[in-house]
Amino acid sequence: MTQQNDHPVALVTGGAKRIGAEICATLHQRGFNIILHYLHAEKEARQLSESLNAQRPKSCVLHKATLNDLKDIEGLAHNATQAWGKLNLLVNNASSFYPTPVLQAQEADWEELMSSNLKGAFFLSQKLVPALQKQQGCIVNIIDIYAQHPLKNHPIYCIAKAGLVAMTQSLALELGPDIRVNGVSPGAILWPETDTQNGSKQSQLQQEIIQRTCLERRGQPRDIAKTVAFLAQDAPFISGQIIAVDGGRLTR
Repeated sequence: MTQQNDHPVALVTGGAKRIGAEICATLHQRGFNIILHYLHAEKEARQLSESLNAQRPKSCVLHKATLNDLKDIEGLAHNATQAWGKLNLLVNNASSFYPTPVLQAQEADWEELMSSNLKGAFFLSQKLVPALQKQQGCIVNIIDIYAQHPLKNHPIYCIAKAGLVAMTQSLALELGPDIRVNGVSPGAILWPETDTQNGSKQSQLQQEIIQRTCLERRGQPRDIAKTVAFLAQDAPFISGQIIAVDGGRLTR
């Protein structure tokens, strides 16, 4: 066990890159120690961990796990609670995203997208309930506005994220009053890493998405990270809510 201290502790799944990395950095800046979960992005995870530990020694630890395997999930939960002897915050951020047109979707796609977006989040939350109860902690699930307004050719992903909405509200009911459970639903923040192909067509689609937001601009990962930090630190009477951070896109 790492030496205990007064810093709150957060586990962030999929914390090595993109929005996950920004969440880790923001929480760390606000005094959290970080358990940084990753699967494939080992290089990025180590770089981020080294950066955070350079700012505050022994403030970030790594854990590699796949979220479609219950033994890996149990191991992640165990190590998360052992790192500093407590856990204040779980951020279920890890997610796979790729198209699965209904006539082409395979069972393997269902298993992958459901596991990374929903199954892992549910069972990890389940395993960490006792630790979070002790700290009167909270869970924040990173969802997607496509849970409410599905994206064409991505039915399995959208179904999984819609399930995460239901999970957020169900667990808020089940785990209160000891644990608060909320969700953050990003809009146009970062384009998928697969959006590098078909440059001009993809750029046009991105501009169309931006024009459908009230603010007519793309958000930043820090917008999501700050909302997560708000729910964790400054919202003691908020539970069971999904906060859309989308520039007003859902209103149009």
